[in-house]
Amino acid sequence: MTSLSTLKWVQQLIWVLVYGGLLTLVLGISVQRTDDALGWTLILGGALVALIGFALVYVRSRLDPDA
Repeated sequence: MTSLSTLKWVQQLIWVLVYGGLLTLVLGISVQRTDDALGWTLILGGALVALIGFALVYVRSRLDPDA
């Protein structure tokens, strides 16, 4: 059983990680045109952060709220 405040915190973290990661990934694609190394760093970092967010979607689906 998981408290409602914990579920709310996990849901907020999911949105921050997914959108922040995707925004960083797109920024990396844009930066890659002028600086290849920095662009790839941003792309890989953003993809990793977004992937963690997507993994947390699965974790959140497995948590049961308190009744």
